[in-house]
Amino acid sequence: MSTITGKAQQAAEMAESLIGSEIIKLAGEINEKIKNGERIYNFTIGDFNPKIFPIPTELKAAIVDAYTNDETNYPAADGVLELRKAVSNLIEQRQGLKYDASEVLIAGGARPVIYAIYRTVLNPGEKVLFPVPSWNNNHYTHLTTGAYSNQIFIETTPENNFMPTAEELQPHLSEVGLVALCSPLNPTGTVFSKEGLLAICDAILQENKRRGTHQKPLYLMYDQIYWALTFGETKHYDPVSLRPEMRPYTIFVDGISKSLAATGVRVGWAMGPKPIVDKMKSILSHVGAWAPKAEQVATANYLSNLDQYDGFIDHIRAEVSTRLTKIHAGFQQLRAKGYAVNSIAPQAAIYLTIQLALHGKKTTDGKVLNTTKDVTRYILDEAKMAVVPFYAFGASDDSSWYRLSVGTCKVEEIDALMNNLERALSKLS
Repeated sequence: MSTITGKAQQAAEMAESLIGSEIIKLAGEINEKIKNGERIYNFTIGDFNPKIFPIPTELKAAIVDAYTNDETNYPAADGVLELRKAVSNLIEQRQGLKYDASEVLIAGGARPVIYAIYRTVLNPGEKVLFPVPSWNNNHYTHLTTGAYSNQIFIETTPENNFMPTAEELQPHLSEVGLVALCSPLNPTGTVFSKEGLLAICDAILQENKRRGTHQKPLYLMYDQIYWALTFGETKHYDPVSLRPEMRPYTIFVDGISKSLAATGVRVGWAMGPKPIVDKMKSILSHVGAWAPKAEQVATANYLSNLDQYDGFIDHIRAEVSTRLTKIHAGFQQLRAKGYAVNSIAPQAAIYLTIQLALHGKKTTDGKVLNTTKDVTRYILDEAKMAVVPFYAFGASDDSSWYRLSVGTCKVEEIDALMNNLERALSKLS
């Protein structure tokens, strides 16, 4: 019998060897502290506190109405037609992307969409190329191909705002069946520049030209779930708008989870080449990963009024930007005082990229912060601040960079947080 980690195999090798979420492990420690009465500033969760960031009132009312009207049976396998039409109209009116309703697939959030993309375009043993830090591409590779070894990842740099470049990706394109990209990026809240994304598109197009018509194409999964949440002068770019020739090779991931603070409503979608979208539909129909019909009907109703949608987007952008900007300013003030911290100016999403370059520092009781885990625990214990290290998103274990998520943040608590952090930093030598 096959064995894994020295014990008799209880489940399939894929399940036995699946690595648990580092974020969930950290959440367990945080929840224990909260249960013991500690006041923790929890910036770990890529989610919204609905008491701070409620979904649009019109969407909530539409969901209630849909249940009242008994919209409780199975939806169509590819999603309620009215919603697919509404999505088609939204992305055309607000992004300039033209996808027919037949090229749109609705699912229970973005996660089933991502799973279906991997399942649809990858053959057994085929590899996936993605940058790190990035969210869960390593686990989707393992879930769908059976092995973490079927991944090729590029560790990105702060000098490029942790976004990958064509030069970094190009040497590996001939080895893979899928390139997985995200912009705005979870965990960094940074975006592709126009020039950077154009260069990547051109590299993928060149690779597909090399493959010709007798070899399966190289596909691009483009996760743009945060595209509506950009700040200031930041602009969101997508592959198909920049290079229309990318259309046959690009599958988009999108939905309302982030833009409408509706993570628990579970309405996501894909847009892409109809033959691929149709196969994704077949996979998800067997899995049963539909968005609930009432929520689909309600979302279609809500998206039918884009002025109403725009008003909410303006509101949530302002709220998120205020928090990110204030915390970024606080980190820059600490940096100016000589503390070994840093942050990247917020561009998009609900995340701030921060640096806690505290490796080698000594605590007041003489303990040395040798590892990133030591630093993370110290900041949690002393500053009562919980953030997620980039190694949880595939970066090196010794990376000093972190994701800070503001979806549960109250503006009035930020000054107290920064005071806590300064006190904790001042104790180190």
